[in-house]
Order: sequence, then structure tokens, then C-alpha cells
Amino acid sequence: MTQYPARVTERPRHYRPITFFHVAVLFILTSVLGAASAAAQTLTVVDAAGHSSNISAAQIASISHVSVSAEDHGVASKFDGVPLSAVLQLANVQLGDSLHGTRLSEVLLISAADGYRVAFALAEIDPAFAVREIILADRRDGKPLDSREGPFRIVAPGDKRPARWIRQVTELKVVAVK
Repeated sequence: MTQYPARVTERPRHYRPITFFHVAVLFILTSVLGAASAAAQTLTVVDAAGHSSNISAAQIASISHVSVSAEDHGVASKFDGVPLSAVLQLANVQLGDSLHGTRLSEVLLISAADGYRVAFALAEIDPAFAVREIILADRRDGKPLDSREGPFRIVAPGDKRPARWIRQVTELKVVAVK
């Protein structure tokens, strides 16, 4: 005759049932992480007077995109993005004919999520002054930028070294140098 094991009616000591508390904590964590992810999809632009604008990824996606083929640390890549000048204009930063006199000493300070910062003279970004087009990229080789690079990064063709090709861009701030 075959003997079957007895039914186990006791739970192991490490077993704890999921309670309302656990569900509530999980809900709060996913909400906070979702909000952080949504915040990461926005870009803050601050003009020289200190006025701040939040530009969403959807707004950036609505701007006409351009492509730039460039070498990034020895790897040939195709970046798609929007002209940095278009992003500034979306935030009402005046370029073109209004960029003269003392405004030529303004720089664009670009900050990343990890605290890295780089600067461009505002005239370098203005199509009325510069031949090259610096872009705020959101795609590389046809794919959205991964979390290591994106959601946005700067691509500045013509720089001999990509040190100002800042990744994970969070803020563009116009600063008047005195």
C-alpha cells in the first residue's frame, strides 16, 4: 500500500500574508516612481531674468526633428533631436536680432541629472550667428535614448571632443556673464 505524505497545515515561519499595509506601500512607491519618471521627461528652461518654463517631452516631440551623424567616443552614430535654438524659443528665450550688445555675453548653462554642467555661448546656439546646429537629442540610431543617456542629451557637431555632449539633460539656464 502506498503512503501519501500528511497534509501540511502549518505555514513556514518566514511566511507572512500580504496585508492592506503592504498593498498601500506598494501603491505609494509606484506612484512616486511614476511621478519621478514623468518629472524626468520634462526639461526646465530658465531665462536670464530668472523666469522658468517646464518643457515636456511631448512638446519637444512636436518640434520638427533633425538628424546629425557624428562620432561619439569612437562610435559612429546618428542622433535625432531638435535644434537647441527651437527649445529656447519655445521657452521665450529671444534669439536672432535681439541677440546683440550686452546679450552677447550670455551663456547657456546646461545641467544633467548627475550634477554635470557645461556651458555654450548663446551666440553658438543662435542660427543667426552659428553655422553648425547644436541639438537636444532624444533618439540615437533610430531608438529612444536609454536611461544612461536620456531622455535628452546635447549633441554639438564640430566639437573636437564630446565633453560638452552632456547626457540626461534636466535644465537649460541662460546666465548673463558680467
